[in-house]
Amino acid sequence: MKNDVWPMVHAERAALIEDLAGLDDEQWGQPSLCEGWTVRDVAAHLVDTARTTRLGFVTGLVRERFDFDRQNARGVERERGASPQETLQRLRQVALRTSAPPAPLDTRLVEEVVHGEDIRRPLGLTRSYPAEAVARSLRLQARTPASFGGAKELTARVRLTAVDADLSVGDGPEVRGPALSLLLAVSGRRVALEELEGPGTAALATPGR
Repeated sequence: MKNDVWPMVHAERAALIEDLAGLDDEQWGQPSLCEGWTVRDVAAHLVDTARTTRLGFVTGLVRERFDFDRQNARGVERERGASPQETLQRLRQVALRTSAPPAPLDTRLVEEVVHGEDIRRPLGLTRSYPAEAVARSLRLQARTPASFGGAKELTARVRLTAVDADLSVGDGPEVRGPALSLLLAVSGRRVALEELEGPGTAALATPGR
């Protein structure tokens, strides 16, 4: 286990909490980059995933008949609370947790970085993420199958090259751009495609990857 991931995860949670603390009710209700979810929904999802244990994940998945989307929706419903401020307070309460589902610990970084952008970009907020956090997230996505939210099949067809880091993964026509944009693109966030270039970029725009 790479227990060194937790300080980075905790730093991302703290940074997001600081950004969320300045939002008004209208901003909490803005659509996020996650289709069908508001900013508040994504925050509630992060509360839910922070609380998730290995046993709890498996139990919940069985309860929802192995439907990941339904399990996530149930978690959002459970953790939204009665108001945006209650959602924020719940996020504060879990900020230093170190529990995780039965998956590589770097998935905690993927959650915080990608969902952090799901919230920040629609609101016009920016964060300078630590290069290591983004790089580890991108490497994990590149070796995780699409059925688990990753891009393993995609990176077998294209080569992702970060222009702001010593990082290149995959095999095939090249896609170049900032590491964060590459991470978002392989995580299904089409808004990042305009920040990328190269002959392999079209493959990232193909629905279903």
